[in-house]
Amino acid sequence: MKNKLVAYFSASGVTAHLAAHLAEAVDADLHEIKPLVPYSDADLNWNDAHSRSSVEMKDKTSRPAIANHVEHMEGYDTIYIGFPIWWYTAPTIINTFLEQYDLSGKTIIPFATSGGSAMGATNQDLAPSCPGAILKEGKRWNADASLTTLKNWAEQL
Repeated sequence: MKNKLVAYFSASGVTAHLAAHLAEAVDADLHEIKPLVPYSDADLNWNDAHSRSSVEMKDKTSRPAIANHVEHMEGYDTIYIGFPIWWYTAPTIINTFLEQYDLSGKTIIPFATSGGSAMGATNQDLAPSCPGAILKEGKRWNADASLTTLKNWAEQL
């Protein structure tokens, strides 16, 4: 087991692609955060105020259930946490993930994909879910970021 983990949630596959590249660039284990109930296209329709994603994002206490868990989380020192930007922040399933573990003393580094939105309130929204962790400022990426670019970014952290 490596001491670095890239954990990610990907609704459409874009973040999955970036996460795989990041894991390769930083020599980390890779873990997909899978929702217990997968998101359908209708669930992801941000134009529909009643869609699942819209409802979850309006309620900051929403914690969508996760179908899988990281084995031996205690062995990781650094956790890169990836997701698509939803409503200028991380989807609440990321809070669910973080709250499942004791992350005290671990370094948490968010990374995201988006069609154009910045990280927004991501760190502010994630901080209460990882008490005792060192939460670094995250970065939004295009899905086609190169291995060299990702490696250089990680080394600067």
